[in-house]
Amino acid sequence: MLAGKRILLVISGGIAAYKSLELIRRLRERGALVRAILTKGGAQFVTPLSVAALSESKVYQDLFSLTDESEMGHIRLSRELDLIVVAPASADLLARLAHGLADDLASTTLLAADKPILIAPAMNMMMWAHPATQANIATLKARGLRQIGPESGDLACGEVGGGRMAEPMEILAAIEAYFGTAAPLSGRRAIVTSGPTIEPLDPVRFIANRSSGKQGHAIAAALARRGATTVLVAGPTAEPDPAGVEVRRIESAEEMLAACRAALPADIAVCAAAVADFRPAKVAAQKIKKGTAAPLPIELTRNPDILATLSAPGNARPRIVVGFAAETEDLIANAKKKLAAKGCDLILANDVSAGTGTFGGTENTVHLVAADGVESWPRLSKQEVAERLADTIERRLARSA
Repeated sequence: MLAGKRILLVISGGIAAYKSLELIRRLRERGALVRAILTKGGAQFVTPLSVAALSESKVYQDLFSLTDESEMGHIRLSRELDLIVVAPASADLLARLAHGLADDLASTTLLAADKPILIAPAMNMMMWAHPATQANIATLKARGLRQIGPESGDLACGEVGGGRMAEPMEILAAIEAYFGTAAPLSGRRAIVTSGPTIEPLDPVRFIANRSSGKQGHAIAAALARRGATTVLVAGPTAEPDPAGVEVRRIESAEEMLAACRAALPADIAVCAAAVADFRPAKVAAQKIKKGTAAPLPIELTRNPDILATLSAPGNARPRIVVGFAAETEDLIANAKKKLAAKGCDLILANDVSAGTGTFGGTENTVHLVAADGVESWPRLSKQEVAERLADTIERRLARSA
C-alpha cells in the first residue's frame, strides 16, 4: 500500500491525459495523497473538476496565482511531497525540462524540485523517434529522472508504433516499486491461458478458432503488474509477450492442460483461452491429398476440459478459478450453466457472434457471473476488462484470507 505517500502528479497536454484520471483513482485506492498540476494543454483533455474530484485536493494551474504564489506555490509544491510523476509527459514538456525552461507552473515546479521525478512519455511515434526527443530523454535520464514507457501500439492519431503512454497500472507498479511497497498480489501465483488451440488433421492442416489472445494476454499482464508471479500458457497468437510474465507456448488442448498442471500450485487460474472442444480422432501421417474421395469424414473425439480439471476439488485447486463463456446465443443462461457444471468461482461471459468484433478486436463486453449474481460491465477495452477482473480477484482473495 501507499498509505500516507505524497504524490505530485503533473498532467501535460495530450490525449493520454485521460489515463491520468485512472492513475489518480488507483493511487487514492492505495492510500496515497495526490496533488495535481494541470497544464494549459492538459486542461484541453481533462477538466480541473474531474482531477479535483478524484484526487480530493485542489488542482494547481497558474504560475502567477495571487493565492498560490503568495505562499511561493511552485516551491512548496516541489518540496512538500515524496515523488513527482509526470503523466503524460509531452514532447514539449520534456524539451522544456531538458533545457531548464520555466515559463509555467509545471516547468517551474519541476525545475525547483528536490525530489525524484518519474516521467511517462506520450506522443506520436515520429515525435518520440525524433533525435531531438531522444536527446532530451538522454539528458533527463543522465540527471537521474526515472522513466516508464512509452509502449508500442495503436495511437490516437491512427498510426501504430512507439509513443503510447504506459497504462495506469504499469505506472502505479513503478511508483510502488520506487517506495518498496508490496503490490497487492505479491506472493501470489497465477496461471492464465490465452489464445486458441490448434488440433492437427495432418502435418499441414488443423482445426482452430478465431481467438487472438488479446484478452488473455491483457489479464496476465494485469495480474503481473499487481505482483503475482504469473505463468501464461499461450496457444498460437501474434500477441507480444507481456512484461514480467513467464510464457509457456503450446498448440493443442492436451499440451495446454499439461502446461497448466506443470504450473501448479497456484492461487489464481484464469482460463481465457478458446480451447477446442474436439480434436480429430486420427491424425493422418501424410498430407491428405485433394484427390481423396469426397465427402471426407472427420471423426472427432472430445478434448480434456481444462477449466473443469483446474476447478476440481483437491489440494491442487487454485483458490480462485475463472472461466470464460464465449457464446453466440442465450449468453447469461449458458454462462450460469457453465459455472455450475465446471465448478469454477467466476465466469466472464461474452458475446462472440458475428458483428460483435470480440474475436480479434480491442474491446469486449462481458458479464461477470458468480453464484451470488451477475454483474454486467459496459463495453470496455480488453485492458480495462483485465484490470476490472484483477480488481475482483484481489477483493475475493482478501475476503477469503
